[in-house]
Amino acid sequence: MTVLSLGLARGVVELKAFFRERDAVVFTFALPVVLLALLGSLISGVYDGTAVTSAQYLAPSMIAAGIAATCFAGVGTGVAADLDDGTVKRLRGMPLPGSAYLLGKVVLLLVLGLAEVALLLAVGVVMFDLSLPADAARWATFGWVFLLGGTGCAFLGIAIGTLAGSERAAGAVLNLPYLVLAFVSGIFFTPIKALPEPLVAVGSVFPLKWMAQGFRSVFLPDGILSQEVVPSWEHGRTALVLSAWCVGGLLLCLGTSRWRRRRDG
Repeated sequence: MTVLSLGLARGVVELKAFFRERDAVVFTFALPVVLLALLGSLISGVYDGTAVTSAQYLAPSMIAAGIAATCFAGVGTGVAADLDDGTVKRLRGMPLPGSAYLLGKVVLLLVLGLAEVALLLAVGVVMFDLSLPADAARWATFGWVFLLGGTGCAFLGIAIGTLAGSERAAGAVLNLPYLVLAFVSGIFFTPIKALPEPLVAVGSVFPLKWMAQGFRSVFLPDGILSQEVVPSWEHGRTALVLSAWCVGGLLLCLGTSRWRRRRDG
């Protein structure tokens, strides 16, 4: 069997295992949805010269945050759990190539990410009258932002998950940087130009800011560009930054991943 077929088969196993854990399913999908519903209900107002409300501006950013939570923190914690219970060690004995195991995780995150997006879009449409794009070009933009952003976050999560000492430690190690990045990336600021310039500079280094900007370009009209840091969606720069994080995350992942805990010898 090829690495691709092994990876896809492993992805199916990952999905079955995930959806059997009801608590994990609920909490994975609930947090971004609850945050969007609460924050969107608390903020109000319409931006000058547009028909875009503050809640509608928040929705695409929360979609990016939901994908990052699933792909970065969720997948990273899952890898740490696989190391703790010996799953990865047993797979290695089959033997299963490390690349196939990583591909299985990517399949898992893509499916979970799409499910997260569907839920958040449902909240945005039903509660805040968010309009879905009608042209194929915007959906194409959604596709490459989702794939590049989600894959880059997943590789980083896997790398950190393998370095963490345990599943419990991985949860703390992954959630802290995720929350910090959510703030410096302007996820909870409407509009992002209200974010202090030093924080904008820091957030621009990381993928979450660019994912949120890319999704805003999909679901919001171009008239809202007056509320962005620069009056452009910067699709070229977004693709470049997200691609760089995919490559860098993969190299970091391959360089740090191991099949057993150090305590196991």
